Amino acid sequence: MSITANDIRRDIKEKNVTFLRLMFTDILGIMKNVEIPATDEQIEKILSNKAMFDGSSIEGFVRINESDMYLYPDLDTWTVFPWGDENGRVAGLICDIYTPEGEPFAGDPRGNLKRALKHMQELGFSSFNLGPEPEFFLFKLDEKGEPTLDVNDKGGYFDLAPTDLADNTRREIVNVLTDMGFEVEASHHEVAVGQHEIDFKYEEVLKACDKIQLFKLVVKTIARKHGLYATFMAKPKFGINGSGMHCNMSLFTPDGKNAFFDPEDPKGMQLSENAYYFLGGLMKHAYNFTAVMNPTVNSYKRLVPGYEAPVYIAWAGRNRSPLIRVPASRGMSTRLELRSVDPTANPYLALAVLLESGLDGIENKIEAPAPVESNIYVMTEAERKAAGIADLPSTLRNAVKALQEDDVVKAALGSHITTNFVEAKKIEWASYATFVSQWEVENYLDLY
Repeated sequence: MSITANDIRRDIKEKNVTFLRLMFTDILGIMKNVEIPATDEQIEKILSNKAMFDGSSIEGFVRINESDMYLYPDLDTWTVFPWGDENGRVAGLICDIYTPEGEPFAGDPRGNLKRALKHMQELGFSSFNLGPEPEFFLFKLDEKGEPTLDVNDKGGYFDLAPTDLADNTRREIVNVLTDMGFEVEASHHEVAVGQHEIDFKYEEVLKACDKIQLFKLVVKTIARKHGLYATFMAKPKFGINGSGMHCNMSLFTPDGKNAFFDPEDPKGMQLSENAYYFLGGLMKHAYNFTAVMNPTVNSYKRLVPGYEAPVYIAWAGRNRSPLIRVPASRGMSTRLELRSVDPTANPYLALAVLLESGLDGIENKIEAPAPVESNIYVMTEAERKAAGIADLPSTLRNAVKALQEDDVVKAALGSHITTNFVEAKKIEWASYATFVSQWEVENYLDLY
């Protein structure tokens, strides 16, 4: 059921909302906001799409001579946050970004995903669903309130308290998410110490991406309340598993059927022809879209053998060593799971690229290679080569270079986002490449 302007006005009065956050996401995936007092005058300004901000101050948006941008709130994203103080409560709306001429801004990641969804609808599909599995670490804060790399538990995969000492923090996060309308399916300790995962039910992709951004905000807020720091950095500590955000994807048709399911599949996997073509598109573009799925220098410290992260371009059924797998559920739950994505990815950009890559497979009938059901992690390099299994890019530099060579990936981002994303990532790599690390000092200072 859609939320109306009157619903919002009523909530503001009944729930003592004193501030409104107009939220949007920049090209790097960072959620930004303009906070406005919830006065009658400001509320009407917001609801009539007249709230403005300076776009030149946001990474990858516009130049200073064309800085005025308008925030158009999506009323269905209305959220009254479950926390507040004696000054009242804070509510939020996720916004699309428009130019002064009333046109969608080409640099808005959320608007860019909407553009990909229009292409999907033109091909006869009604919705693209996403079930994300974001992981994060909880670290202690020091006496100054700054994050450390010290964990507050010794837990492992699915461990219970007292080993998992962050259990209460995670439980409160789940309660807050539930209050905000999330349908949480599972929460548990992950493989590494200090690492956690909370999964919420699949949803239409735009809503799911909105929830990923709100999820990060909630996790960080509640962690601070418990004296902890939550980070979605891909690999904060050497020697343990990094954090991923597996993406479970499915297409649906206008009659409400899962377009990936076919009980009569002659290959015996109960996948439709479109599922195989979509998979073929993902496989074809996997190397080239990695920069969007894994957008930081640090992302590639996670994508290494030995820590369960997928580093090989292959697909399978239940086998968890390839890049893409097909979970066992069928019928309405038939889906493809991409396992390389990490939670530093901008969800709107990542899913626009994944959708367009899959649609390229459907439009051009790209055949998926044969599945690889053996453990790729124990294969030799020669065995992988013989099976046609390529590696993902090993650095951000290589990934960005590959992105620039793929017309489908660039079109999925649009020229504005592609140009600004590539420029930002080249600067990031150059900064990293010239930095002298502690490892270099420890290994070379005395030796030479």
